[in-house]
Amino acid sequence: MSEYNDDREKWLQDPEVRAAYDELEPEYSIIRQTLAARAEQNLTQAELAARIGTSQSCIARVESGNANLTIAFLKRIAAGLGKKITITFS
Repeated sequence: MSEYNDDREKWLQDPEVRAAYDELEPEYSIIRQTLAARAEQNLTQAELAARIGTSQSCIARVESGNANLTIAFLKRIAAGLGKKITITFS
């Protein structure tokens, strides 16, 4: 993983790559937080999906960044994980 981190830091020195990376940060943050909360509770994708009334493949799409999420769906995910969402503009 260290080699990846070294390469990533080198790539992020390019202003165009940095801008694209920064633009995707909110999506990556949702992915990281969903994965972390699910792992913290030892839940599978299928178990989380059952809690919120959706399919395992839907959770997989969320975690891979291939879902177009609504605030309402984010609230369902958060509730299924015993969390709440907080949205800020910075």
